[in-house]
Amino acid sequence: VQLQASGGGLVQAGGSLRLSCAASGRTFLNYNMGWFRQAPGKEREFVAAISRCGTTTYYLDSVKGRFTVSRDNGKNTVYLQMDSLKPEDTAVYYCAADDMISNVRSAPRYWGQGTQVTVSS
Repeated sequence: VQLQASGGGLVQAGGSLRLSCAASGRTFLNYNMGWFRQAPGKEREFVAAISRCGTTTYYLDSVKGRFTVSRDNGKNTVYLQMDSLKPEDTAVYYCAADDMISNVRSAPRYWGQGTQVTVSS
């Protein structure tokens, strides 16, 4: 499956952004979807994941209550709504896919290119 992320940008602290990730090439419903991020000088970390049918979601503790992951299986797209953004959310954000929910939260098989999110203070 091919993944194409978009929606990054520059926003002030307290603002919002919505990232999108469009999938193509294989049946989208076969995949659990995830979002990761990597800040400069830091390791890539898991941010959020959603199961195939969208019934189960997972979040990094520091984004719970601020970020919401969702998917539209009719549009082959997964979203990450980011509200109340903080400077420490600044990172390159990546979408990912795997047919196993455990893998999509740790070591997903498929990766999209990153999209830069910068939060100014």
